[in-house]
Amino acid sequence: MKRKLLSTAVLAATILSAHAYAADTIKVGVLHSLSGTMAISETTLKDTMLMLIDEQNKKGGLLGKKLEPVVVDPASNWPLFAEKARELISKEKVSAVFGCWTSVSRKSVLPVFEELNSILFYPVQYEGEESSKNVFYTGAAPNQQAIPAVDYLMDQGVKRWVLAGTDYVYPRTTNKILEAYLKDKGVAASDIMINYTPFGHSDWQSIVSDIKKFGSAGKKTAVVSTVNGDANVPFYKELGNQGVTADQIPVVAFSVGEEELSGMDTAPLVGHLAAWNYFESVDSQANEEFIEAWHKFTKDDKRTTNDPMEATYIGFNMWVKAVEAAGTTDPTAVQNALIGTSVPNLSGGYSTMMPNHHITKPVLIGEIQDDGQFQTVWETAGLVAGDAWSDFLPGSKDLISDWRAPLSCGNYNVKTGKCSGQNF
Repeated sequence: MKRKLLSTAVLAATILSAHAYAADTIKVGVLHSLSGTMAISETTLKDTMLMLIDEQNKKGGLLGKKLEPVVVDPASNWPLFAEKARELISKEKVSAVFGCWTSVSRKSVLPVFEELNSILFYPVQYEGEESSKNVFYTGAAPNQQAIPAVDYLMDQGVKRWVLAGTDYVYPRTTNKILEAYLKDKGVAASDIMINYTPFGHSDWQSIVSDIKKFGSAGKKTAVVSTVNGDANVPFYKELGNQGVTADQIPVVAFSVGEEELSGMDTAPLVGHLAAWNYFESVDSQANEEFIEAWHKFTKDDKRTTNDPMEATYIGFNMWVKAVEAAGTTDPTAVQNALIGTSVPNLSGGYSTMMPNHHITKPVLIGEIQDDGQFQTVWETAGLVAGDAWSDFLPGSKDLISDWRAPLSCGNYNVKTGKCSGQNF
């Protein structure tokens, strides 16, 4: 009987201790694919979050409590993202979630965050055409990446355009915007080639051959690539195999950064381009300190940094600052406190969260170097505020997003004076 009572007491003490530990921490959800086709890109963002949480805990945590990361692996399975998001919010009781890469994964979790009124920080470039009070978009909108990239190539004399993407919502919507933009600039439909491939596509021989043929019409041609994930490895390899060099048909990518290049033979890719808001090669004290901290945390001086890491860094620091300002992790209070919050970016300036839940960012065009880094060849004079709704799509150009009271609307139509719902 004594042993039973003792065992019961120990069990009770253990449960009380576990509850006390949970009460003394603020849980932070990390929702990134650690397996499957997107692991090549997303695993690094999980590690970034662990580093940022570790650094914040060394500063004393947040609101007098330690931050506790809760990491899940949705395994590049889009419906599983929603299931894991619900688990993080309802079961784990996280105060905010940092995660998703593809737009299809974000679309999958969006209803969950709105239903449960939680907060998602989304750190990757995307197609726009969305605004939710529960999502804060720290990656680039099309006017912060795709449109400036096309403008740059036009200035370089490009007349024919290959819009190549993975077959899902981000490439299709981005290319819809770019096609409308190009036609508005006087580009003929016959000078635009659009191609989509599935996730993980590996046989690029015929597609690259078609690109070469399309580019042989006597007009300078470029490829605008929204190919995502590990399909980029065989895509760029095939470009090299078929001798598609940057001086012949330059490729500008929106989903290829230092992390992806680290697993490729970059010699044949020198001169091809990427459009981002940050490169590891950016010369600033803030970037030097970030890279040093990253190498120290990973214990690997060869681990690269990239744009979505910076977007994660910005979003995390904005969340910390907003929680401190609100004095609570309550989602509604934090959502309100986030608007107008400014924190340092890694380029040496400050990024601000706008009323449409997008941030201000510089835009950079970089050329691939043989060491897998980018040399910046063009950048905006200042910061660009992200647009939730495209100016080049008929159904979007009259919409604005403003989550401040009294409007509190993600798609307010300036012509009708009506809000047509929380988001798209």
